[in-house]
Amino acid sequence: MLTEDSNMHDLHSTRVLALDAGGRILDWISWQDAVCLYVRDAVAWTLGDPCLTVHGGTNRLTGAQTTLQLHPIVASTGHCRASGIAPSPALTNNALFARDKYLCLYCGERFARSALTRDHVMPVSRGGRDIWENVVSACTHCNLRKGNRTPQQAHMPLLAVPYRPSWVEHLILSNRNILADQMQFLVSHLPRKRRAC
Repeated sequence: MLTEDSNMHDLHSTRVLALDAGGRILDWISWQDAVCLYVRDAVAWTLGDPCLTVHGGTNRLTGAQTTLQLHPIVASTGHCRASGIAPSPALTNNALFARDKYLCLYCGERFARSALTRDHVMPVSRGGRDIWENVVSACTHCNLRKGNRTPQQAHMPLLAVPYRPSWVEHLILSNRNILADQMQFLVSHLPRKRRAC
C-alpha cells in the first residue's frame, strides 16, 4: 500500500485499470484521474485490495486529515455502447517493440529500443501497408540487409508471424508496473484461441 512515506516514483508509476460499469475494459488511468472518479462519486464498483492511500486536506472543524483508499481496478458509473467495437491499439514503435519483446524477428537477438527499427515485411514500395500484420521489429543491421525485398527474396525467414494485438494484450504490453490483481483480471480477459476439431 502506498502512503505519503512511499517513494514518489512508485506513486507516479501506479496506474489504475479503468472499466465501465458493465465490466468492459477501457484503459489505464493515473491515480489522479482515479481520485477524481471517487470524489465525483462516479465509482460503480472496484476490484482488488486497496493499492494506494491518498492523503487530502485537513477538516477545519475536526482537524482530521482526509484519506482515500484507491483500488487497482475501478469501474466508473458510465456504460460503453453494447455494440461498441473493442478499440484497436495504435501502431507505435513502442507498442511494436513491446509486442515483439524487443527481439529482432530476423536474427533473434534482443536489443535496446534505440537499436530497433520498424520493418515492413512486404515493403511499402511494393504495396505493403503500415499495419500490425505487416510490421516487425528489426535491428538496424537486419533491416538494411533485407532492404526493399520480402523476407523470402532476402533469404531472411521471419521468426514469428506479425499480428494485431488485442486491446487487452496492448494494455499488458503498455504498462511495466501492473499489479497482481490487475494482471489476474487482464489475463482472464485475453482472447482464447479456438482449436480446430
